[in-house]
Amino acid sequence: MTATQDRVEGLREQLVAWRRHLHMNPEVGFEEHGTAAYIEAELRKMPGLSVSRPTATSVLAILKGDLPGRTVLLRADIDALPIHEENTFEFASRTPGVMHACGHDGHTAILLGVAQLLSGDAAHVPGEVRMIFQHAEEIGPGGAEELVMNTPLMDGVDVVTGLHLNSQLPAGVVAVKPGAFMAAPDMLELTIRGKGGHGAHPEETVDPIAVGAQVVTNLQHVVSRMVAAQDALVVSVTKFTSGTTHNVIPDTAELMGTVRTFDPALRERAPQLIERVVRGICDAHGATYDLRYEFGYRPLINTDWVAAQLKDIALDVVGAERFRDARPTMGGEDFSAYLEKAPGAYFNVGSGSDEADSRWPHHHPRFTIDETSLETGVEMLRAAALRLARPE
Repeated sequence: MTATQDRVEGLREQLVAWRRHLHMNPEVGFEEHGTAAYIEAELRKMPGLSVSRPTATSVLAILKGDLPGRTVLLRADIDALPIHEENTFEFASRTPGVMHACGHDGHTAILLGVAQLLSGDAAHVPGEVRMIFQHAEEIGPGGAEELVMNTPLMDGVDVVTGLHLNSQLPAGVVAVKPGAFMAAPDMLELTIRGKGGHGAHPEETVDPIAVGAQVVTNLQHVVSRMVAAQDALVVSVTKFTSGTTHNVIPDTAELMGTVRTFDPALRERAPQLIERVVRGICDAHGATYDLRYEFGYRPLINTDWVAAQLKDIALDVVGAERFRDARPTMGGEDFSAYLEKAPGAYFNVGSGSDEADSRWPHHHPRFTIDETSLETGVEMLRAAALRLARPE
């Protein structure tokens, strides 16, 4: 066991304590006042850190190393989700309807652990390490965008990295991918306007439910017949609301969905392709429509050289047997905002295991993590901070 691993192992109980406190006290995006206060209080116990609040619910810790080097930004997201937890362990959420169902409590504990290790080791740290505990990753336009656009957080940053725990990977596995890693999560809202009437006389109506059903089906032709098969695109209608009772054809139907892409050119084309389908079906049946299309986070495109460095770090930290070449995912992440300002890469640390019953999907009311993954996260982020900060 290396000296670093020994120190990380010594943090095990503290990492678990941080994570469980956060898990018991979740707060949703832009409302993380208690969470931010707790993080700030913990950071102020650590020597050598400059601690500030760039926004009302985010926290920044800066360590200036004694050695020359780059400025590296490490990021952890801190917000929870509006989901009612179904786990029954003693540290389950104490806030009805809110839970850490995506692992952000673990991310926060990991970055606190990194801060703890680095704070007493400035003599061996090159450059400057900034550690941002970011609010509101789950809610657009996202806390990252606010920090990048409205604060000096990224001024002088040379490289940025962060991690996401992944319940679908075995605990302790590290997965890295250069290039396109996570998709742009855009949103559509569609109102179809028909002509209501009696359910027994559909010929006297323009049925928005029937029109909407055809829209749902034909939107998949955008994916399968209007876009090249090698270009990743997801169009999912996730909400369809209409009508009030069994014998009334309503006037309107409301649909909502998500559109996921990697390629910027395809992302720009997608709204036009979707509206062409909607317009054609509505025109054919005498209905009208209102379509609102909202661009969400940018696609997350890892910088190749940073991803290569992270792979090398992972091979040193966890070994080849616990390394994976990550697959791209159509999930979205506002970490992409930082990559507009500096090179960087985002990676996964596995948190799934049968022992911890932690293979539930993210955003599920039974989601949890195998807490042994926290130590892997600390080892990776600490090593990344030191390696990426080295001067060329």
